[in-house]
Amino acid sequence: MNPLEAEPIVTARLDLVPLGIGHAEEMTEVLADPALHAFIGGVPESAEALRARYERLARGCPEPGVSWLNWVVRLRDEDCLTGTVQATVTASGHGRVAEIAWVVGTAWQGRGIATEAARGLVGWLDRQSVRTVTAHIHPEHRASEAVAAAAGLTLTGMWQDGERGWLRPADPQAVDARANSASPQGG
Repeated sequence: MNPLEAEPIVTARLDLVPLGIGHAEEMTEVLADPALHAFIGGVPESAEALRARYERLARGCPEPGVSWLNWVVRLRDEDCLTGTVQATVTASGHGRVAEIAWVVGTAWQGRGIATEAARGLVGWLDRQSVRTVTAHIHPEHRASEAVAAAAGLTLTGMWQDGERGWLRPADPQAVDARANSASPQGG
């Protein structure tokens, strides 16, 4: 399979723009709140450090068959960056698999931006024939769990590095059918 390249994605309110080195300065401000890093780890980076990281990402994954896809999220009405979405796409015996993630700056949280961006990303991945979409989320990060669910992923019993696995399999209708036929827990 040919590697994928990030392309612009347009949603109702957002432009997902392929990440460029020139985005580092504005993204430094978006990601500056130390509280933002409580679940994702690390600390806010300087513009220089972020620029160096974006340069590495722009070179792409050195591993054959793996695509690193990164976008900045621009809120169109306010003409500002609000966060990022990313997908690491690999080839498997059953087609392409994507691991996705999102980050929205503290000032823009609670406005549905992460949900809209994640849905836009998953839709784009569908159009690229990505069969399976996964995410790993800290078990106490309820907001990101809500984003994953809204993007069509369901919680699995899998764990990776202390984070719970979420999955949108090749046939999302099968997940919907299982959810609709499941009996409620408890009484």
